[in-house]
Amino acid sequence: MSRGSASEPLEPLYTAAEMLAVEEGHDAGELMQRAGRAVGDEILARFPEARTFAGVYGRGANGGDGKIAAELLRSAGWEERSLGDAEVVIDALFGTGFRGAPREDAEQQIRAVNEAGAAVVAVDIPSGVNASTGEVPGEAVRAVLTVSFHGRKIGHEVGPGRFRCGEVVVAPIGLEAGPTENSVATREILRLVPRRGAEETKYTAGSVLVVGGSPGMTGAACLTAEAAFRADAGYVAVVAPKESLPVLEARLLEAVKRPLEEVWDAVGRASALALGPGLGREHTDLIRRLLTETDLPVVVDADALHELGTVERSAPTVLTPHSGELGRLLGEEAAWVESHRLEALGRAVERFRCVVLLKGTGTLVGAPGEGVLVCGGSPRLATAGTGDVLTGIVAALLAKGMEPRLAAAAAARAQTEAAMETGRAVGMVASDLLDALPRVLDA
Repeated sequence: MSRGSASEPLEPLYTAAEMLAVEEGHDAGELMQRAGRAVGDEILARFPEARTFAGVYGRGANGGDGKIAAELLRSAGWEERSLGDAEVVIDALFGTGFRGAPREDAEQQIRAVNEAGAAVVAVDIPSGVNASTGEVPGEAVRAVLTVSFHGRKIGHEVGPGRFRCGEVVVAPIGLEAGPTENSVATREILRLVPRRGAEETKYTAGSVLVVGGSPGMTGAACLTAEAAFRADAGYVAVVAPKESLPVLEARLLEAVKRPLEEVWDAVGRASALALGPGLGREHTDLIRRLLTETDLPVVVDADALHELGTVERSAPTVLTPHSGELGRLLGEEAAWVESHRLEALGRAVERFRCVVLLKGTGTLVGAPGEGVLVCGGSPRLATAGTGDVLTGIVAALLAKGMEPRLAAAAAARAQTEAAMETGRAVGMVASDLLDALPRVLDA
């Protein structure tokens, strides 16, 4: 969503209040001049053939930024016109301090912008998007380009606001970096993944036990096991119902296959568990026992999330729900989760007291007492089986001893990068990720 290369594993992600703190003590008029010029310069660079523009300007600093950009365009020979007659529209109605739903008159302006048929450039954040949460409680501008200042805001990276921003460009305006609670996990987080040492054995390199693969759902367990291997685990075993073992034997070459009855013996060889891929919902008691009677790092996904109660564990634990699964755990609809992703994640972390990875474009990772990490995502991943692949990657990184919050974030980032590495913009399937994973983890 944003232009530019990242050099740190975690990059700041600002709320409106955190940006105000960064701006404190600086000349507001000078900051406005820099911001407005940045918007104008970006428009001139992006739309070299255009000569007409329109603008909607609020009464605050955001409106002032937009008016300065408009003056720069006029100086460059552009003509300001009505919304219906302009090639480019400057959205400077609301800034990062906006909260709640727009009033009726503002809603009408926003609808007019969206219906103008022009390329919309948002100043700092599309009007109607909450910069601090990504929520869109009412009408919101749909921009093709957002020019933000100093740093990215939560609303640029967290849905549904993320999907109103178009491309995000961050323009420096002479401010120093300030502290933020939340961050973006960049590709550089993959450098934190432990690499094998010369003394490693297949067990010390990471031993993963996958519990899943009921009849009709063996593919899920296979994808998880293969992803764990491709994420550099040295040993992977799958325990599944007996009737599934012939399928698993035919499909999985390197993994050890054992019947579900031997799960406790298999646990003794594991350094991390992946619970739930294709398991079915009739094994709730087994999942609870594995969570309460082992001290291994665990990633809990799919059917293992069903009717998951509060489980007290001191060992690393990662839940990986999609919005529907998290909605069921919280007693909410999936649509509510998608509209309130930060709030939903926070409620889940508070309830389960462990790392929670909320899947989707703009994947979020939360942990008790820690800020949220936004970990990429791609529409290419909206296909069956990618969640099982993610589970395998998380399990492999936990098996290597990686701290669970970072393991979850690195796994999500690795999957995003692998999706892009496949080269398949259309028709990608989950198994396409498997060959790409070693390339992105070894980059």
